[in-house]
Amino acid sequence: MGLRSVVIHAWSWLNFKPIYSDALGMPNRRAFPEAQAMWVPAEDEKRLAAYKLLAAYDQNQAAELAEVGGDIHARDRREFGDPSMFVDTLVSHVLGREQHITVPGAEDDTSDGRPDPEAAAAARVQELLRDWAEDEQLAMRQQQCERKAVSLGDGVYRLAWDPAKQRPTLRVTDPGFYFPIIGEDDDGGEYPTRVHFAWELPEDPKRGLKTRLRRITYELDWIRPATGPGVDERGRAVRAPLPAPEPIDSPDGIELPPPPLTPGDTLNPDTGAISRMYAWNDAPSYVTCYLTDATWEIGDLKGPVDVDSLPLELATYATRSDGEVLDHLDLLVDFIPVVHQPNTVPPAEEHWGQSSLAKVLQVFDELAGSDTDSARASATTGSPIIAISGVTDPRREYQVAPGALFILGENGRLTHVDTSSSLAELRNQVHDLKDRAANTARLPAVALGTMDPSKVPSGYALQLSLGPLDSLVSGMRLARDHKDALLLKMVQRLFQAGQHPDWVGLPVLPAKLVRGPYTPTDKQAVLEQVTTGVGKVLSLETAVRMLVEAGFPIEDATEEVKRIESRQFEAAKALADATGDSSAVGDFLGIELDPDPAPPAPQLPLTPGQQDPNAPVGDAPASENDPAGQSGGNTG
Repeated sequence: MGLRSVVIHAWSWLNFKPIYSDALGMPNRRAFPEAQAMWVPAEDEKRLAAYKLLAAYDQNQAAELAEVGGDIHARDRREFGDPSMFVDTLVSHVLGREQHITVPGAEDDTSDGRPDPEAAAAARVQELLRDWAEDEQLAMRQQQCERKAVSLGDGVYRLAWDPAKQRPTLRVTDPGFYFPIIGEDDDGGEYPTRVHFAWELPEDPKRGLKTRLRRITYELDWIRPATGPGVDERGRAVRAPLPAPEPIDSPDGIELPPPPLTPGDTLNPDTGAISRMYAWNDAPSYVTCYLTDATWEIGDLKGPVDVDSLPLELATYATRSDGEVLDHLDLLVDFIPVVHQPNTVPPAEEHWGQSSLAKVLQVFDELAGSDTDSARASATTGSPIIAISGVTDPRREYQVAPGALFILGENGRLTHVDTSSSLAELRNQVHDLKDRAANTARLPAVALGTMDPSKVPSGYALQLSLGPLDSLVSGMRLARDHKDALLLKMVQRLFQAGQHPDWVGLPVLPAKLVRGPYTPTDKQAVLEQVTTGVGKVLSLETAVRMLVEAGFPIEDATEEVKRIESRQFEAAKALADATGDSSAVGDFLGIELDPDPAPPAPQLPLTPGQQDPNAPVGDAPASENDPAGQSGGNTG
């Protein structure tokens, strides 16, 4: 009978949309032609269609997309931006008011009064990472990626070393261009070993260019012999093997030319494998990342091919500004500089996140319908329908306007249709739907800014109302914590791979991206806690960190700790009384103190007959009758 089977997958929550899931369970071809491209893998068709449909809701174009699918009345629907407002609110909450890069141990610059090299390295790494974040506009990149992740379910960062800027560059890519290769036996939650970014380039008749497909590939593979820019027999720019060095004697007595190696690589003569010592590893690695940037003409692609099986013999490779051909270019790193950021914690063995709009799309459809009905009812309320009976001239046309005069005949009557009650009910329905959407999305009215603050009975009641939002943001930040740390780890490794002079000798440390508070914070309460707890149950470093998280304008926690300690004279006095060490007091205050001078020797009175130890040698002692010592003088 051709019964349709029910399949539950990562995007099956969109099956209620006829445009997304037709009788065969496939997205509409007219509405989603990009998802039906011949090079798109079958398992990615629903994902790409879901991204486009979610983007349409975010851009107030859901009705326009529904019209393409065959709904002829879709254009009459009102869309007032409620999905976009939900997305913006969640983005602001998951990001927090501000973000800080911290490296554990950076605040502890001394240990037992002596400089701590590990803490000094942590402080230096933290400073350099913050400088990079400022130069690369990390806050803006996060905003771009978070909006993709919240609205579509996934966001993607791409990192690359820029020789001209001498720093890693960070870019955000639409997840619709992201195609990780996950095998049947692979765990979707693990890091993929091959990643494609692919998109179609439209035809350009002015430049004589046909429709093309561009694909950028990152792949982890064994380290191969060194290559350089070259040209093949067809004139294409490709990478070619470098000339082999002088032959060497093998154990069998046969001279074999060794493969050309990249400087720093080592050939294992027993296995033929090539190893490389990376600055961030303790043991040699046999793996590197290769970059390929290729373009195909769509008309040249024949047969059953997809993004992972495109024929390389038909590709045209790009050339970098420094002349390097991007055909399996060795990036000299053992990781793929791509970070996929899901919006939610993916299910076990899954790779993709879920949009924050997923559970409320049906409510948004109902809301659009109620808004449309409300707009129609308001039109009849503002310009009511009027019926006139008993007119003297039936052929006359009447205009309803303020001050209009109607002359009616005998038993004439004027009747109007009052739709104000219907309008009030529709408005109540709109409010109920908005509350339903907020409850389903776990966004309370206080988080959306629709609650009157004067109606909150107490701060405790306000805190209870934020409970659903707390659990929502906690789960979203949990899905991002590891990705943020991975991003900062890749930045450190790229700096070392680029041999930046400021990073020479520094280790790769587990840096963290701390997101600020997202709910109203009682600063006075936090300040009282810090003031009461410091020196008893809280260290000064922990107290300063609490102040930063509460929103106090502290730019650098380490410098703030030093400034506070430099003014704690009572504590310095207690330290001096306890230790008697002026150098320790100087280190505590951050100033140089001269060491205390040695106290003078005590001057005790002389006993009778005792010689003054400070008197010159050879002088006669003075007697009681001759205190000046003149009786023994020269008499001639």
